[in-house]
Amino acid sequence: MLEQRIQQHFFESADLQYQAAEALGRPIAEAAQALVAGLTAGGRVLLAGLGPCAALAQMGAAALTGRFERDRPGLAALALGADAVALASLAADGGLDGVLARQIDTLGQPGDLLLLIDPEGDAPALLAAAAAAQGKDMTVIALTGRTGGALRGLLGETDVLVAVPHERRARVLEVQLLLLHCLCDAIDLQLLGEQDSA
Repeated sequence: MLEQRIQQHFFESADLQYQAAEALGRPIAEAAQALVAGLTAGGRVLLAGLGPCAALAQMGAAALTGRFERDRPGLAALALGADAVALASLAADGGLDGVLARQIDTLGQPGDLLLLIDPEGDAPALLAAAAAAQGKDMTVIALTGRTGGALRGLLGETDVLVAVPHERRARVLEVQLLLLHCLCDAIDLQLLGEQDSA
């Protein structure tokens, strides 16, 4: 029984990845194009998430500033909320919901991009971050679960929503990691061209 339950996780994840491949190809491509346009124009990518999504944001920032699968010059990216000391200081001034927005107010510039990662799209801290980014004329890219949550309603014409077609948090998180890999690969492809197969 336990082995069947474990296998079911794999089957459910694989099924979702097939569904997501069809449903998300276009929004992922739009997000990648927005990222490349912003980066090549001198903008930076600020990434943010809460809980496990904060770890995904850090992984995404590391892949952009370092490398994904190919050597290339580093790209300007920063995971917000990664500095515990700064977070504690900012939270003491105004509560946790405003911490990311405060960092965006301080660090964000017009032409920068904010990449938000949230399985639901309803976290107040991320909603405040999106509003702060829009106030700075930044493009917002939101990686969410099926409905896009409240983030969907905040996004403007130049923003991009990539909503994983599933409700289960664990499955959404799995696909969001894959989405980050797709974005990094698409950025490298657009900046460096096709890689030789040799």
